[in-house]
Amino acid sequence: MAISVASLASSFASLSFSSQISQKPYAVSLAHSKQFSFSLTSKIPRLVVSASVAEAPETEELETREKLLKLVKSRLPGGFAAQPIFGTGRRKSASARVVLQEGSGKIIINYRDAKVFVYLNLTSLLALNEYLQGNPLWIQYVKTPLATLGYEASYDIFVKVEGGGLSGQAQAISLGIARALLKVSESHRKPLRVEGLLTRDARVVERKKVGLKKARKRPQFSKR
Repeated sequence: MAISVASLASSFASLSFSSQISQKPYAVSLAHSKQFSFSLTSKIPRLVVSASVAEAPETEELETREKLLKLVKSRLPGGFAAQPIFGTGRRKSASARVVLQEGSGKIIINYRDAKVFVYLNLTSLLALNEYLQGNPLWIQYVKTPLATLGYEASYDIFVKVEGGGLSGQAQAISLGIARALLKVSESHRKPLRVEGLLTRDARVVERKKVGLKKARKRPQFSKR
């Protein structure tokens, strides 16, 4: 019995030695934590986009439009309706007032040139800033009355158009130019009539009906 008590006492003495060792890992872990420390305020590279490049084309476009506005006002004193060669064209919901003057073939629509090219330095590409968006069909609508009579480079065209889309506006301008050409000479009526340029196209979108999805489209029929 005495031997067992002595062995227990020696074992208790060894516990104090182990408690001193247990403090070292804590101290070591603190030392390593300083080495692997990181800060949340580290700088992250950011992409900065400058808008100064795009400002130059916008200012050029505004200057061009201001010049066209001054040109129209100087060429058309008293407004559109006060001019001698004047025509009104309509198509769908678009309405165009057209004035013809002897010139070199300029086409100015709503104080914007129909054939203006603007160079954008942003991507070094050629951007086309046209009122008719460079659509060849719409441009052909506008030029057809003049091309029929061979006046493509003989008259400057000033147009004020509103309502509808660009397709309807282009066809309204075509009718307005054809009617204005009749005031130049009554002999223009026959060639313009043969090409169908003096006929007002009365087709419009058919209205939606009650109970139908569109003008004529019906819901799917279910027998049961």
